[in-house]
Formats: sequence, C-alpha cells, structure tokens
Amino acid sequence: MDAFRHIPSVEHLLTHARTGELIASFGREWTANAIREVLAEYRQELRAGMPLTTDDEILITRTAARLNSQAALFPVHVINATGVVLHTNLGRAPLSAQAMLAVASASGGYSNLEYELSSGKRGSRNTQAENLLIRLTGAEAALVVNNNSGAVLLALTALARRKKVAVARSQLVEIGGGFRVPDVLRESGARLLEIGTTNRVHLRDYQLALEQGAQVLLLTHHSNFKIIGFTTEPTLQELAGLAASAGVPVIFDQGSGALLDTARWGLPHEITVQEALQAGADLVCFSGDKLLGGPQAGIIAGKKALVDKLRRHALYRALRPDKLCLAALTATLLHYLKGEAETLLPVYQMLSRPEAALRDQALSWQQQLGFGSLISGRSTIGGGSLPEETLPTWLLALEVRGPQKLLARLRASKPAIIARVENNQVVFDPRTVLPDEDQYLLAGIRTALRQIKEQ
Repeated sequence: MDAFRHIPSVEHLLTHARTGELIASFGREWTANAIREVLAEYRQELRAGMPLTTDDEILITRTAARLNSQAALFPVHVINATGVVLHTNLGRAPLSAQAMLAVASASGGYSNLEYELSSGKRGSRNTQAENLLIRLTGAEAALVVNNNSGAVLLALTALARRKKVAVARSQLVEIGGGFRVPDVLRESGARLLEIGTTNRVHLRDYQLALEQGAQVLLLTHHSNFKIIGFTTEPTLQELAGLAASAGVPVIFDQGSGALLDTARWGLPHEITVQEALQAGADLVCFSGDKLLGGPQAGIIAGKKALVDKLRRHALYRALRPDKLCLAALTATLLHYLKGEAETLLPVYQMLSRPEAALRDQALSWQQQLGFGSLISGRSTIGGGSLPEETLPTWLLALEVRGPQKLLARLRASKPAIIARVENNQVVFDPRTVLPDEDQYLLAGIRTALRQIKEQ
C-alpha cells in the first residue's frame, strides 16, 4: 500500500518542468488526460503485484510516449519489400507522380468539385471522371463511388431490392475483412437464388433460375482464390445473351479494374472492363486501386438507363467519392487515354520489370550491405486480382537468428520496412521497392541488425 500512497497527483505532474514541453506540444487538457490514463494504468500494474517505482520521471516518460503514440499521423509511408504488388494491408496501388500532384492541387485550397467554371453554376462532381471512363471503356455512362463493395451494394439496392438475384455457388465469395457476397445481397434487400454447384455451373442453371423468377443475374470475380480441376462456368457473352432474351440485366463484379491485357507481362489474361461491356454486361463494377492503378474507388460502367437509376438513388449520396479521390482517379484515367499507363503507373512499372533488372538491384543491396545472399523467388500480384498468380524475381536473403525479431525491428524503422520470411530467412523483393527508397531500405536494415546485436 505504500506504493499507492506515493503515486503523485495529476496536478503535481502537470507542474513538472518536462511536462511543460508536453503541454507546449499537445495542450494542457490532452496532456492532463494522458497523465490520468498513465496513472490509472500504473495503479492496475501495482495491484497485479508488479514491482514498480513511483518516480516522476518515469511517469512523465510514459506520458510522453502515450501522447506521441496518440498523435502519430496515420497512415504513414512504409517501404514494401514483400514483393506483393497490390498489398491490401499496405494500401494497394501506389499513385503516379501526376496523380499525387492532382491530389495536392485539389486539396491545398478550394476546388471546382461541384462548380462549373464556364457557367458559374452548380455542377456535378462526377462529370470529368464519367467522361473519361466513357471514352476508355465504351460504356454509355459511368458512376464513381467510394469503393467496389459500395458499387456492388448500390447496384443491387437500386436494381434488385425485393427481387431474386441468381448467383452461381462457385461465385459466392468471401474476401478480406469478412466481406461476403451473400451479405451484400442481404443488405441490399435482394433475394439470393443460388444456382449450380461449387465447381460447376451451366447455362441451363441460369435458364432455370430465370424460370424460377430471377430478375437479375450477378457474376462475381473469384478475386482471391481459384477453383481448379473438374470445373465449368458459362461465358459472360453466353449469359448476356440469355439475360437479354429474358429482359433482365447482368451485373458483373469485375473487381480488379483491369483496362490493359495482363498477358503482356506473362500473366493469365484478366477480362478487361472493355471486354466485359463488349460481351454484353449491362453494368460492370470494379475497383480503382487494384490493376487500374489509382486511388480507392468503386466504379460502375454500363447502360445509361441503369447508371441513371443508381445516380438518383438515395444511397449514392452516402457512397459518393470526395475531391481527393476524384483528383487522383481522373489523373490516373488520363494516363490510359494518353497511352502512358504502362510507363507512368507504378503498378505496371512493377509488373513489367525484367528479371535481370531485379537481380541487379538485389545484387547492389547485397554489395552495399556486405552480407546476405541472392536467391530466386516469386512476386505475388495480390489485392484480389489474378489469384495465386506470381512473377519470377530475385530476392536478397538474410539468414539471422530469430527472423521475427528482425521483422519487428524493421517495422519500427522510419520509414517502416515490411519484409517477409521464406525458409527461415528474411527476404527483400526489389520488385515492390520504389526507385527512391533504396537508401532508406539499406539504412533501416543496418540499424535493425545493429540493434539486435546490441541486445
């Protein structure tokens, strides 16, 4: 009990000289609340029997650490050395330099988000992005929302509420964060009509669904898994023909946002948005931050009559994008229209890097560090696009005791470095390390290794 009696008061700690620096940085009220939290935590530790001291300096140091943690900017820049090009946990697609400039221009002051400069009247925030998307995809109309889950939810809510929606069992997917297609259907008010089997669905299954009252056909991208072996699914063109004859729309959750043929980089062909529309899909929903290479966004392209229904729906206002998203998205779409997407979008710069260049970079790391070994490896596409597909690469491999300790130290670097463990070695893949990040990567590795050695 003596320790409890000697715990200083909040007011006492607020008068300490070091606390003055914290008050100057964080304000008196925030600092006082942090002290209260530290003291409450301290009392709990004492009750648990931990041998602690009630020294003012220790309590203020803990308060400073708490305040700095609470005030940390989020998200912050990290170096992705995992080789996963579209790493969902690391923010997926990095933006091009032009997209970043567009965001800075739109955010540094006021913008004409919903203002027509030519007429001086109120305008639509979607106009420029929609015009670019129409030119790129050949769609009659387009709409942008905050992410692809929102795009699918809006489409189903506006077009399929209280209606039967036919979905193949092979496409009732769950992706990251517990997002499930059946859940989205339920939230939209649509009624799920499951057809086919897990591995095989035939055109006749969709025909039967139409006879049973299905009023919408929904196709979803497999996203993050493959079904292999004894499998079959009708083509989008076959389904579109069947749906057109029955007078019902086909909604295709294309997901990846591919506008270019991924076969160019030695990957399987991913159906593009343009191909999906040409095949007869009435609406195509896709992401902005996957293979499109832009910001997080959900994009809906297709028949004007259907897109207009979505635009008028009350849910659209809750899902519409902000000025930063639209600035980055329009800059990204312009790369495609100018024919420069392959050279200026980081996603495609990474996918197109030759093995020789990757080996040279990994070798340069090894030579500058003076240790480690070069091994061949595989880079992953990731981000719910081209599931299980990889590209050949070269890795810098470090054999250390306790690889997880090194990973933890690397994550504590500034900027944080995210690597991975393979065969009990910590490996770094140059494919996803941006051109100006090498010096920070090597400095972070040296510091982390030195800290582990000094332990």
